[in-house]
Amino acid sequence: MTLEAYLDDVRARQSRHRGSGWSDEVDYPIGRVTLPAHVEHWAGERPDRVALVDGPTTMTYRELDDAHRRVAGWLREHGVTKGDRVAVHLGNRHEFVVTFLAVLRLGAVHVPVNPMFSAHEVAHELRDSEARIIVTSSVTEKPARDGAAQVEHECEVVVVDDGSSRMTDGPRVDEDAGEWNALAALNYTGGTTGLPKGCCHSQGDMVYTAASTAQANGLDAHGDFTALCYLPIFWIAGEDLGILLPVVLGGTSVLLSRWNADAVLDAIEEHHVQVMVGTVENYLELMARDDIGSRDLSSLTDPQAVSFVRKMTPEVRASWTAAVPDGGVLREAAYGMTETHTMDTSPYGLHADDMDLRAEPVFCGLPVPGTDIAVVEFGTQTPVPVGETGEIIVRSPSVTSGYWRNEGATRRQLVDGWLHTGDNGRIDDEGFVHYLGRDKEMIKVKGMSVFPAEVEMAVAAHPAVVACAVVAKPDDETGERPVAFVTVTEAVDADRLREFAAERLAAYKVPEIRVIEAMPMTPTGKIRKNELGAQG
Repeated sequence: MTLEAYLDDVRARQSRHRGSGWSDEVDYPIGRVTLPAHVEHWAGERPDRVALVDGPTTMTYRELDDAHRRVAGWLREHGVTKGDRVAVHLGNRHEFVVTFLAVLRLGAVHVPVNPMFSAHEVAHELRDSEARIIVTSSVTEKPARDGAAQVEHECEVVVVDDGSSRMTDGPRVDEDAGEWNALAALNYTGGTTGLPKGCCHSQGDMVYTAASTAQANGLDAHGDFTALCYLPIFWIAGEDLGILLPVVLGGTSVLLSRWNADAVLDAIEEHHVQVMVGTVENYLELMARDDIGSRDLSSLTDPQAVSFVRKMTPEVRASWTAAVPDGGVLREAAYGMTETHTMDTSPYGLHADDMDLRAEPVFCGLPVPGTDIAVVEFGTQTPVPVGETGEIIVRSPSVTSGYWRNEGATRRQLVDGWLHTGDNGRIDDEGFVHYLGRDKEMIKVKGMSVFPAEVEMAVAAHPAVVACAVVAKPDDETGERPVAFVTVTEAVDADRLREFAAERLAAYKVPEIRVIEAMPMTPTGKIRKNELGAQG
């Protein structure tokens, strides 16, 4: 079967689960225009609508439009022109958003840098991108300056909150030099091994991501859209939620610098938040509060959870529904990656009888409008039969155009417009996409494939398990064996956990259990499996 014939078959299966109003064509709320043009549009149509909330600071669309034009003027006076890279080394604060939009208006390239990075890590991204300016704050100034001092090219350090830069006093830039398909951002991958690679993205990628996500999740620009974002906005998923969706929909972004249960509840009530994305642990913490029943969370129609450590389960969903009976159904967030600007699928509307959570791990739902997903034999474009496992490949308007100055990686992963993700997955008989883990993480036991995600879900179902990460260990008899590293809430015998897993898994999948005090984590909240694998 050809790839296109396979896609026709898969789309037909998926169409049975689409709503009557579904369209494969992406609905761009105000057309295919740049992000600064969106701000300009909303500043004209709803000038007094609050665009940003950052603690005591609020900015209307009129104010955001003026501020980002003036910062663009300041940057231009400091030599930034079309195509130049500007590093933004800030946490969740309004200056990040204003600078981001200013860079795009000039046709320059936004380079978000993790504010938790060491100077060495900052230097890598400055050196690789050749950023001519790094915008930072007084809190993160030292690693920014030390990192800039390590690179070979000149990189100006600008501190937004020490009174010296006065970026918003620049002359207004009224023209929009940004282009739909031009390079607009270098989003560095946040993997657990190796140095990060810069994924090249355009403003078209960004606007498509927001528009297709909104369409797949029943959101539009005619309502009163408000998102709460404490995910870091230097991270691409945080950018999508905290900047792109609100700007494209003409809504409001409420930014928090970090997770804080009190601040989250206050923000939901005060600003009538509709959408929030957090970890499963975040929702568990909210549910454990004595005051949860007295808080008005009825506006929160789309609470989404990310299973970084704790897994989303039917029990967690039921507990949320009991705690917040007048809010929306808690569901798993989307499948995606930096290379596609995330948000490639959505499980929206597929929660009846918890089918999304009871399905084999991990249920990802259906592709968003305009995105095609196929499962092929690894290293080929040959589709595997529906229901069988292979490599997930993605084709969409937001797939990266390549890795910055890394032709080898670009050739390996981008083939004929398809991104080869390196993820194991399958598409089932109904057309639903399932994620089974990274190919390099797959474990071979006597030649049989063991997917870490499946084993992790089985072990994590034990009530005493807080987190579980499964890696491969060499074995003289079987080639490899699965080893599950777990953190627990109470004293629990490793043998009992193994017996628990054996009740749910085939014998060759049952892991060795190792109880540890804490998981090694990346700055973006992922478990460092390479460090676990290195343990004896």
